Amino acid sequence: MPISIRPLRNEFAGVVAGIDITRPISREEVAAIDAGMDKYAVLVFHDQDLTDEQQLAFTLNFGELERYQTAGHVRKREDHRLGPDIADFSNLDKHGKIMSPEDRVWFFKLGDHLWHSDSSFRPIPAKYSLLSGRIIPSWGANTELADMRGAYDALDARTRAEIEDLICEHSLIYSREAIGFTDLTPEEVAAFKPVRQRLVRAHPATGRKSLFLSSHAGAIIGWTIPEARMFLRDLTEHATQREFVYSHAWKPHDLVMWDNRATMHRARRFDRNEVRDVRRTTLAGHAPTVEQGPVP
Repeated sequence: MPISIRPLRNEFAGVVAGIDITRPISREEVAAIDAGMDKYAVLVFHDQDLTDEQQLAFTLNFGELERYQTAGHVRKREDHRLGPDIADFSNLDKHGKIMSPEDRVWFFKLGDHLWHSDSSFRPIPAKYSLLSGRIIPSWGANTELADMRGAYDALDARTRAEIEDLICEHSLIYSREAIGFTDLTPEEVAAFKPVRQRLVRAHPATGRKSLFLSSHAGAIIGWTIPEARMFLRDLTEHATQREFVYSHAWKPHDLVMWDNRATMHRARRFDRNEVRDVRRTTLAGHAPTVEQGPVP
């Protein structure tokens, strides 16, 4: 049967049917998925029992993988469980055992429970993220996604005018400070140097405006830190009201694909004594947001 996309939550989030992404897909299917992403910003694919190689192959239909010389993470390369192009969002160590709650990597990963946009702390933030659920805990572990387009549209005219040209600083230092992770090495501090991002973005395909928020945002250029952080918190509370949020309850072999240019997301709590094995591939963005010029 031909590919179809059914809305899950108004015009935010859709579920895709009629496609097997474990195999190579056609140009027409790629175009349909891209169009679906432009419309919904989040797509869900059920019953896709993917290998890492198949997930990578599917991902590469939509752009180039995000790669950086500096990993931007506290996990050392020799401690990775997976290959270099697959991000490990499990609670497992390199031996496949559940991490200790005292593990420094586990503590750092708890920052993913804050609302964020992937790689907003990079000079060029990410395009799409694709998260594959391999082993799912029996309780909790939803992924919540927030529509930054709808959140922008719902702002009053005065606030939209106020934020139009604001530039924020994003860093992993800010998001990890928020959960009490402050014991960073000098090398990590250097790797997490703040980068500048626009607070309002225009989608390159649709032109639709959205907020570009993240727990990684901790400053606004020209504002005092207290004022900036309170304002960013207010905007985040506005943008994550239930009317803007889709909560994905995972089933084994789901793949969820989202557009970081138009969404925020967060992980939810689960029983950390159960295995949660989810793996992400990430596509590189096309340009630094601050070099895009004023949003039209």
